[in-house]
Amino acid sequence: MSDFREQALHYHAHPVPGKISVELTKPAETVNDLALAYSPGVAEPVREIAADPANAYKYTGKGNMVAVISNGTAILGLGNLGPLASKPVMEGKALLFKRFAGLDSIDIEVKHRTTEDFINTVANIADTFGGINLEDIKAPECFEIEKALIERCDIPVFHDDQHGTAIVTAAGMLNALEVQGKDIEDAIIVCLGAGAAAVACMELLIKCGALREHIYMLDRKGVIHTRRDDLNEYKQLFANNTDKRTLQDVIADADVFVGVSGPNLLTADDLKLMADKPVVFACSNPDPEIAPEVAHSARNDLIMATGRSDFPNQVNNVLCFPFIFRGALDVRATAINDEMKIAAVHAIRGIAKEPVPSEVLKAAGVESLEFGAEYIIPKPMDPRLLPRIARAVAEAAVESGVAQIDMPEDYMR
Repeated sequence: MSDFREQALHYHAHPVPGKISVELTKPAETVNDLALAYSPGVAEPVREIAADPANAYKYTGKGNMVAVISNGTAILGLGNLGPLASKPVMEGKALLFKRFAGLDSIDIEVKHRTTEDFINTVANIADTFGGINLEDIKAPECFEIEKALIERCDIPVFHDDQHGTAIVTAAGMLNALEVQGKDIEDAIIVCLGAGAAAVACMELLIKCGALREHIYMLDRKGVIHTRRDDLNEYKQLFANNTDKRTLQDVIADADVFVGVSGPNLLTADDLKLMADKPVVFACSNPDPEIAPEVAHSARNDLIMATGRSDFPNQVNNVLCFPFIFRGALDVRATAINDEMKIAAVHAIRGIAKEPVPSEVLKAAGVESLEFGAEYIIPKPMDPRLLPRIARAVAEAAVESGVAQIDMPEDYMR
């Protein structure tokens, strides 16, 4: 770990500090180039945009630019370390946008006193960008922030910690249940954790067919139930009318466990209480709610996913967020709605069921991958993710009425 720490610090510091930079898209070598790029030539696109704001997409980089914005209140698993400390993570997100979807991205870290200050700051600069990716903002403020910005901005606003996690989880979950011979409509689901990711995951699973009354959510005080008087409005959505109070109470005969909480909170004995052919998504990072070796030694009939790349079935947001923004921006969507999220879920699901290209096997360091218990989610380096997800999202945007331009018929073919 000491060696890895040094590698990470060296990576971020050399050969230049940071992970992103600005590059020019136009020549700037001659006097004429500069006259076109700045004064007097720049006045012409200024006039065009003043006459019609949509021309900003034609004459500037707005349509290919995503802002990654945070206040640093929930940085990875490190907690509230402040805006500046979140900058390496936000630069990393910008790197992923560029690497996987060719989207230009800039990180913005906001210092503020109140939630309203943060909302106002982001809303006031939103027109600069084609889309906004919110990141590492603690719950429950993140819900209020995203809702307010969606209402105030006419570009897509997407809190990836909520919806990116939910989309990849739903895709993997539906595939895992299919492999196990179960239907999501019948599944009893236990969700350990009640923050932004947990709420978003469960809400999207409901949109994919799960029944709210079949979901048991737990926070630090145990099962969220109707007789508790300490629930915020988001937890109240999952308050069950039940006498069950502990994880052990609700895990008995459950079909699904989703962990978005902390390390080593699910024991082998807990796992043994679950129904036949259980599905376990232990997504706490870097240490899952139950270690895979412990889980598999306790049950030989389970399908397991984690947030780690060194185990099968990694729940990784990079499987979706770059491609969702690519599709959304390419049809100038004003929002990323449920129809677009569900389209992404099914696009990801479908890729996992197809033969895996040799270059993906090589990049993953394996000889073979086949749809089944150890391959329910595609690998992040799969080149099919970009065209499939971007097209599915763009189509859903057009069909649901949030696209401002039509999608070309040959888009991402």
